[in-house]
Amino acid sequence: MQYIKNPMMIEEKSFEIIQGIIDEIRPGYEFKNEVEEKIIKRAIHTTADFDYLDILKISDTAVNSLVDALKNNATIYTDTNMALSGINKKRLDDLGCKYKCLVAQEQTASLAKEKGITRSMAAVEIAAKEEGRKIFVLGNAPTALYKVMEMRNLEKLNLDAVVGVPVGFVGAAESKDELEKTDIPFIISKGRKGGSNLAAAIINAILYSM
Repeated sequence: MQYIKNPMMIEEKSFEIIQGIIDEIRPGYEFKNEVEEKIIKRAIHTTADFDYLDILKISDTAVNSLVDALKNNATIYTDTNMALSGINKKRLDDLGCKYKCLVAQEQTASLAKEKGITRSMAAVEIAAKEEGRKIFVLGNAPTALYKVMEMRNLEKLNLDAVVGVPVGFVGAAESKDELEKTDIPFIISKGRKGGSNLAAAIINAILYSM
């Protein structure tokens, strides 16, 4: 059997195919700029879903906020280990950034039980108390997204940006709609679609564009 074995060639070919399909199904479609093109195409590359041409929304300040934070040793907080595992750690290490998923930690579980909240919410509360610049990368838990907004409104959380793409049927679409109304720099996926793989892909697209 003949097939492409080189990983770089596979990725390059994938992006060629993606552009070809965009030209076919959405002739004349224009991306706002080069970075947003990279983000949206990587979202499609990860999900094989061309709906992201329309449902991935990037606030005006999101890319600059993310890049500035990453250049200044920010910590990335994810809501799943799956999202964390998909992010390019070498790029983050080279930038001097940290990355954490606090959800499975004993401290998080204890706080969640004590307060009667989800672990994802408790993880946001713990992250809020830590020093340094913060980026939240949320692909699974709408409750974490709500908690980020709530704590920001109460001036108990400083953050640079949120990649808010929780997937699901309970609160996922609604939490992203609420984030869109705030002045927090955001990248969201409208509706029910999203996921940890998408969250990681978006951060990787930013990292590869730097």
